[in-house]
Amino acid sequence: MFCTLSQTFVSEPKFNENSTPASKTVNVRFVDRNGNIRHLEGEVGDNLMVLARRHNIEIEGACEGSLACSTCHVYIDQKFYDLLPPASEGEEDMLDLAVFLQENSRLSCQIMLTKELNGMTITLPKATRNFYVDGHIPQPH
Repeated sequence: MFCTLSQTFVSEPKFNENSTPASKTVNVRFVDRNGNIRHLEGEVGDNLMVLARRHNIEIEGACEGSLACSTCHVYIDQKFYDLLPPASEGEEDMLDLAVFLQENSRLSCQIMLTKELNGMTITLPKATRNFYVDGHIPQPH
């Protein structure tokens, strides 16, 4: 018995008939350690740490998003913090190691952009602490 290719592979369309590529755009603002503001444009589903590093925002991300450090620690604007899924136990454990921890602290490697996060402000802490890979700063791929 033979099947045609269309019978074998079924996938959902990327956009419905009412959407446009622009509807996937998520705009965020990063405030660096010196108070400078950078506006970035990402897409729904983008990882916040990867987006930041792609645009040379000073987020170390020593463990490259494997949830083994706190060097991608950021502060999330409270309005948007409440829209994020709760931090996992692993993320909470790593945040316990972060310096300058605040109630709105999160690890940027654990945040995926959603349309609801459009307009979010992310602030970098004064410093991060890298216990594991002293001085190693991974380069964006």
